Amino acid sequence: MSESTKITVEGNSSIENAIKVAFASNDMQKINSHFGGAKEFCVYRVSKDGFELEGIVKTDTSDLEGDDKTDFKIKALDGVNIMYCESIGPTAAAKVIRSGMHPMKDEQERKIEDVLKELVFMINANPPPWIKKIIHVQNSQDIRLARWAK
Repeated sequence: MSESTKITVEGNSSIENAIKVAFASNDMQKINSHFGGAKEFCVYRVSKDGFELEGIVKTDTSDLEGDDKTDFKIKALDGVNIMYCESIGPTAAAKVIRSGMHPMKDEQERKIEDVLKELVFMINANPPPWIKKIIHVQNSQDIRLARWAK
């Protein structure tokens, strides 16, 4: 039977209003795994103040077939807002989106730390509205508000 294990990191978290970001990785250092083939996902909390590892989600879908593998991984990643992977099929991507996760394909192998730094920078600059909603950022700085108020 397939199992999902979550290894959590103990500590005093100072990160508030964070998004949860998962990375499909074979080595826990780089985005280098296909969503369906990933056996592990690193999950980080990311906010304007930085990022920290929340845990590792290990998934074993070796005894599952087809859509059951996708459904199993989505359930194991419950609560994740963004999921980075090397690639993902269209059916799996649709299921991931319906679950509330935003899939991000990164076809070139990249360091997870680099992506995390980019996310922190983006959150501190002008994040898109869907990220503002997740992290409870007020939209008062959005220049489009004056246009919408008319």
